[in-house]
Amino acid sequence: MDYQDIRYNVANHILTLTLHRPERMNAWTLRMKDEMLHALARANADDDIRVIVVTGEGKAFCAGMELVRPEGNIFGYDIPQGDELNINEIRDSGGELSLALYNSNKPVIAAINGAAVGIGITMTLPMDFRIAAEGAKLGFVFSQRGIVPEACSSWFLPRVVGMQQALEWVLSGDIFTAEEGKEAGLIRSIHPKESVLEAAYALAEKLMRKSSPTSVALARKML
Repeated sequence: MDYQDIRYNVANHILTLTLHRPERMNAWTLRMKDEMLHALARANADDDIRVIVVTGEGKAFCAGMELVRPEGNIFGYDIPQGDELNINEIRDSGGELSLALYNSNKPVIAAINGAAVGIGITMTLPMDFRIAAEGAKLGFVFSQRGIVPEACSSWFLPRVVGMQQALEWVLSGDIFTAEEGKEAGLIRSIHPKESVLEAAYALAEKLMRKSSPTSVALARKML
């Protein structure tokens, strides 16, 4: 696949997947979803890759779903009138990504270099670690848009931060800081923006240093 909305780079057994629409704050698109699914499947089949790091290009991690598409069909749910409905094709794009991350046989680290809202934050919940930049703005903003959380986040979020905190963030839809996220257990550690990737790579090295890839893959699934 020819990647357009992401970048795929491997070095020192670490795959860096970079959301690459900086002019739109890396807003999520159906193309980005397809490319991420392809990249994760490719990584799973590559024994040289031990850890995956996901980050964003520019000032944001991911500003949520791209809601401006001249051709319409923003969510990919529209089908031509008269066409037979194939239920397997009507999927939550964030949910597809979450399941792919959940089923990964490599640890996944989110290097949240800036704003992460909507799908930008829910996509990180199936990842194993979330490292964030100082002052990064996060938010499960769905209730303020008249919709409900997607990407399996209603299952993952309470398991990460507990039901009470999950309810507060989801029902209010308020934006909060990475520092607040760390207090609640959503964020592992906070670093200067320019050091977020460095911190993610240091953690990746720690996970690889003395560990068996098979043991890591199986233990991840058990946990």
